[in-house]
Amino acid sequence: MQQPTFKILLADDDQDDQIILIEALQEAQPFIDIATVFNGKEAIQYLSTLSPSDYPNLIILDYKMPIYNAADVLSKMEPAYKGIPTVVWSTSNQSEHIEQCLSLGALKYFTKPSSQPELSQLVSDIFVICQPQVEKL
Repeated sequence: MQQPTFKILLADDDQDDQIILIEALQEAQPFIDIATVFNGKEAIQYLSTLSPSDYPNLIILDYKMPIYNAADVLSKMEPAYKGIPTVVWSTSNQSEHIEQCLSLGALKYFTKPSSQPELSQLVSDIFVICQPQVEKL
């Protein structure tokens, strides 16, 4: 029997950060499928190729990306994508970035962790935010 899959779209221009987060997410929740893109424009384009049944259960956006940053992505998202839980993670902890993303619909803004315990807590917090979808697995 095939296990249900929790789908995540991760948009981050730093491949090392992508790898670190993907490994932590997969360790915490083995039945996930993570699509990655390297900028905000690619995130919007990726979403536009999906049918509603294939939408991710979660979108994770880095704030500082080329072409479109996280705030740009949030503001350009089609109404159909607004129901997808979206979080931002970034090295930037500037209050204006945080406030902007939250006002545009991000559920949470995380500062990228600098230690393994912080990363584990961030992943745990992400799955708490998405608890209804995770419980379906």
